[in-house]
Amino acid sequence: MPGGGPGTQTASGPRPGTITLAATPIGHADDASLRLRSHLESADLLAAEDTRRLTSLVRRLDVVPRGRVVSLYEHNESARAADLVAAAQEGRSVVVVSDAGMPAISDPGYRLVVAAAQAGVPVTVIPGPSAVLTALVLSGLPTDRFCFEGFLPRKDSERRRVLHDLAGQTRTMVFFESPRRVGTTLQVMAEVLGADRPAALCREMTKTFEEVLRADLGDLARLATDGVRGEVVLVVAGARPPVADTRAAAREALALAEDGMRLKEAAAQVAREVGLRPNEVYRAALACRGR
Repeated sequence: MPGGGPGTQTASGPRPGTITLAATPIGHADDASLRLRSHLESADLLAAEDTRRLTSLVRRLDVVPRGRVVSLYEHNESARAADLVAAAQEGRSVVVVSDAGMPAISDPGYRLVVAAAQAGVPVTVIPGPSAVLTALVLSGLPTDRFCFEGFLPRKDSERRRVLHDLAGQTRTMVFFESPRRVGTTLQVMAEVLGADRPAALCREMTKTFEEVLRADLGDLARLATDGVRGEVVLVVAGARPPVADTRAAAREALALAEDGMRLKEAAAQVAREVGLRPNEVYRAALACRGR
């Protein structure tokens, strides 16, 4: 029966003249969406971070691409972007995939999107698997506010500098890391961020040997001393926000009141700055004034 009724899944093919960034499975091939399969099969031009991995993926998905396959990796992205934009301008459909997960997230794609936007070429996305979000959800750490920090620098001094800059970050942090360097990275994290900082080491996500180790940074560093096997994502708890001093806030509000501001307004302003409730600061200011 032609057309898709309620609840029927249909897969639309790539649009001519459009560049599509397509998320691919990070492990389990069954995570590939119908749209991804359709686009891989019918795109005019497929740009892959590693053409060998693309060949392996389409074989696992039992898909036969009809379009031309080209490489798009870190060192050729700037030059190759112009060719892909030109192909889209000529009316061809262009699909971009990385080795796994979402292109442009620590993978090629960002420079291409910038070039396409500057040229007025439409860009769209096939959403799907993401190592960042998968690890975040698995970690058991707060998910309401988080930041992605990608790979830390390999050089020890630069890595320590970046971590020192992040030491006061209160959001949950997500990092990519090599399985060979993860032990060293965790040791440095424990030294800079604190050995008692909660964290999670997520490896081989969605694969047969998926494992999530939840512990403090110090314990994880000891567990990973000799490195680990498989793809790794580290999730680290943010710093605890400093506890505001109500009495100090009250004194600051009183000082503003002495300069002519109404005490309630002064208390509200100080409360916003230090993260306290206005009434709490106001009552404390009245108590200090009455002494």
